[in-house]
Amino acid sequence: MSHVEPNPSETAALVLFSGGQDSATCLAWALERFARVETVGFDYGQRHAVEMQARLAVRDGMARALPHWADRLGSDHVVDLTGYGRIADSALTADRAIEMDARGLPTTFVPGRNLIFLTAAAALGDRRGITTLVGGMCETDYSGYPDCRAETIEAMQRALALGLDRPIVVETPLMRLTKAETWALAERIGGEALVRLIVDESHTCYLGDRTAHSWGAGCGTCPACELRAAGYEQWAAGR
Repeated sequence: MSHVEPNPSETAALVLFSGGQDSATCLAWALERFARVETVGFDYGQRHAVEMQARLAVRDGMARALPHWADRLGSDHVVDLTGYGRIADSALTADRAIEMDARGLPTTFVPGRNLIFLTAAAALGDRRGITTLVGGMCETDYSGYPDCRAETIEAMQRALALGLDRPIVVETPLMRLTKAETWALAERIGGEALVRLIVDESHTCYLGDRTAHSWGAGCGTCPACELRAAGYEQWAAGR
């Protein structure tokens, strides 16, 4: 991925925004750097509507958590990818157990999800005059998803630039961070207000559970909850 230090007076970014911890942190990261920040969410037939609800709560709360950058937060967009979700059957879109499949990939893996998301976001950005996309992909603390790897995102950036015949930058600020470091990044950008927003309103749990914990809402036992909780505990212990 190309990484640039943009001039906030001249730039815009489009954040791939699910309403989870990672995309919430990426939204704050983008608001710190860009003059105009828009968000895009994807309805791909995920089993739990709570994810789509959480993204609105986090977006609304972001202006309060980061009031000095509230005027940078622009339009929100939702792309209907439910047809794709039916093709890319997984434990996130169908009632299936969360386990490892024959390839050694978790059944929560939605084939090509980030590739589809980036393509749709780039097309939207093309019409919005935005050539910088921001995503929360991470290969340090990830669940074995091959479309979260830096190599995959770098290849997509090249393909999008060729396909749209214009420069495209895909920023992945969390790519090399652990979950503990992601919590630390959120605290650096927005202090306790941003950390509380992420704890209280963001959603990561694969099962759609909103049971409250110190690290946020979730079942506490699915892989996403375990990763988030462990990161929070490591970060909190080191503060």
